[in-house]
Amino acid sequence: MTHDEHSPTALSRRDALRDTLRLLAAGVAGSALLPHLASAAAMMPDTDAAVSEARRINHIGLQLYTVRSAMAKDLEGTIAAIAAAGITELEFAGYYNKSAEWWRERMKAHGMTSPSTHIGLPKTDAEWEPQFAMAQAMGHEWVIVPSFGAEFRGEGGYKRLADRLNSSGELARKAGLRMGYHNHDAEFAPQASGLNGFEILLANTDPALVDFELDLYWAVKAGQDPMAIIAAHPKRIVCCHVKDATPAPELAMTEVGAGTINFKQIIAAGRKVGLKHWYIEHDNPKDGLVSIAASAAAMKSL
Repeated sequence: MTHDEHSPTALSRRDALRDTLRLLAAGVAGSALLPHLASAAAMMPDTDAAVSEARRINHIGLQLYTVRSAMAKDLEGTIAAIAAAGITELEFAGYYNKSAEWWRERMKAHGMTSPSTHIGLPKTDAEWEPQFAMAQAMGHEWVIVPSFGAEFRGEGGYKRLADRLNSSGELARKAGLRMGYHNHDAEFAPQASGLNGFEILLANTDPALVDFELDLYWAVKAGQDPMAIIAAHPKRIVCCHVKDATPAPELAMTEVGAGTINFKQIIAAGRKVGLKHWYIEHDNPKDGLVSIAASAAAMKSL
C-alpha cells in the first residue's frame, strides 16, 4: 500500500525522522557540527520512500582509534557512550590490556560485535600466531594491516608488501581468519609502471587470501573516486572507513555529514559488490565522543 506524499501518515513519518535527527544533533550541542545535522534534517525528502531508504543502513561500525583518548581515561564509560550513539560493530586498534573474555562480555552486554581489528604487519610471519589467537578469541573475522612501513616504499616495495600479505593471508586462512589491508593517501601515488600503489597491491595479492578496507576519506584526499575503485575491483573491498572531507582544495578531515563525500551512494553501490562493513573514524578529533555522536547521527539518516 502507498500513501500520498502529503498525507498525514507520510507527513508524520517524515516529521518523526526530522525530529530524531534534530534530537541527535542536540546531543552534540555546542559543536560546530550542529548546523550540518540540523540542515540534513531540513533537507529530508517528503516521501515514505525516503523514510524507507533512511532505514537501509542496518548497522553502524566504529574504528576505536577515534576514541582512543576517551578509552584511555574511562574504558567502560566510553563503551557505554559508543553504544548510546547507536553503534553496534567495533573495529579494534588495541585491546587496552584486557582479555578477550573481558571484551566479549562488554560487547554482549551492549549488543555489539567486532568483525575486524587493525594489527601492524609484524617483522616475520612467525609473529602472527599470538595475534591470530587473540583475534580468534575476540570473534574477529578479519585481521587488517593498517599501513605500510618505509621498507615497502616504491613499486618494488609494494610488490614485496603484496607477497607478505599473501603469506600472512595463508596463515590467517589456516587460523580461520581473513587478512585485509587498509589504505591512506600514499598508496595512490603513481609508480614507474603507471599503476599506483593500491593498484599494485590489488594486482599482486590473491583474492582468496587478501581483502581490502577502503578508507574513503584518504582515497578522496588523494584525488581518487571511491565509486570507481569499488566498481573496478568487485568483492575485493569488504570494509570501508567512513569520514568526511571538506570542499577542495583543503579536503580537511571532518565528521560524516559535515563534508562533501556521498556516503549514501558509495555504500549502496559497495553493498552490491561485496562491501559488508562501514566504520566511522576520525584520526584526530577534537572530542572523540562528540565526533562519533555526530557521525553516527548522520549515518542514521542515510
